Amino acid sequence: MSDIVLSAGERTGSVKIPASKSQAHRLLICAALGKESTEIICDGISKDIAATAECLRALGAGIALDEGAGRFLIKPITQSGSLRSKRSAADTKNAFCNLHCGESGSTLRFLIPVAGALGRSVVFHMEGRLPERPLAPFDDELRAHGMEIKQEGSLLYCSGKLKAGEYTLPGNVSSQYISGLLMALPFLEGESTLKIAGSLESAGYVAMTEEVLHIAGINFEKTADKYRIKGGQRTELPQVTEAEGDYSNAAFFLCAGALSERGVRVCGLSEESVQGDRAVLDVLRRFGAEVTENNGAVTVKRQRLRGIMIDAGPIPDLIPVLSVVAAAAEGETKIINAGRLRLKESDRISSTAAMLTALGADVTELEDRLVINGKTALTGGIVDSANDHRIAMAAAVAACVSQNPVTVCGSECTAKSYPRFWDDFKSIDPE
Repeated sequence: MSDIVLSAGERTGSVKIPASKSQAHRLLICAALGKESTEIICDGISKDIAATAECLRALGAGIALDEGAGRFLIKPITQSGSLRSKRSAADTKNAFCNLHCGESGSTLRFLIPVAGALGRSVVFHMEGRLPERPLAPFDDELRAHGMEIKQEGSLLYCSGKLKAGEYTLPGNVSSQYISGLLMALPFLEGESTLKIAGSLESAGYVAMTEEVLHIAGINFEKTADKYRIKGGQRTELPQVTEAEGDYSNAAFFLCAGALSERGVRVCGLSEESVQGDRAVLDVLRRFGAEVTENNGAVTVKRQRLRGIMIDAGPIPDLIPVLSVVAAAAEGETKIINAGRLRLKESDRISSTAAMLTALGADVTELEDRLVINGKTALTGGIVDSANDHRIAMAAAVAACVSQNPVTVCGSECTAKSYPRFWDDFKSIDPE
């Protein structure tokens, strides 16, 4: 475990944000299941992205990484072992292919139905809190359509051939379930439908999946609560596809800008992005910050900040760092509908409250919400990252509004989503 000490004070400067982790997962999967070899440009390879690439490689895709250039060269599974090819001797004996997904919930939930579409017997090796994070009712729906799924501690065994048919998933549990099925169902024989029961939370992440599928040439019909997906389709991405900049990671620097009179500029962001976490711009405007968008760059500067109401449902990953802004805003901020945060890399309601409390904020933790009363400044102090990348990075932003240094314990956890975060944050250190 490594600690990092951050000096107190406002930050200013410019940062180029790495590629969207969420989009990169989807592009890699579509490329691995495609017709032709393709190239994915991905600036910044996090542990989660590497886990997806490694799992796809284990499933038979040819994946070469030029890390210096930030690009993957991908030969599809269908070129090195077709979906319809004869089984190897190992497969005939129902041997399980080992897929090491680390702590990546996206890797696991996307690839379970993909493995079913391929008819492969696999065992996912899970780390951290991932074995504790729920799969129901996703696993039951997959079992009802031909798969066998069994968990033994940190191992998840999946086998059987996924069948086309009528699927139903709740919209308020995990958008990753929906995205995983949307990527797998086109490859099945026969038409399928996927109905979303109830309201859809984190809709931006599903929209991102839809966008990547459109780019890859997959056809589907969408109504208010249902998808109709023809079978026998194969993805066909452009020969070269670049993953766009990541609003989830940009949020930390954008929030640092909201705490800085001189502001912070973040480059590499698409103004047309469907990423759900692009909502950070609207939330910061509601707090009272000055937000300017110009040709792929966003600049945020501090104005008078006032407490607001935040619905965590659509933007759960933004809550730790938005809580830091709330701690410096006049009056009360209520963060509601946050129950799902308890099922992340840490219990993010508790770990966010603990981070803020350690730094001198006035925060109250409730079952599914946080209530934060803003102060002129935080005191600073020592924060336990709880092995959660978003808690560690949010604590760094808190240094911008602290009177004394902030020490982040377990700082290496940021490699999960943003390996170069500490270097980028240092580049906007106070003079």
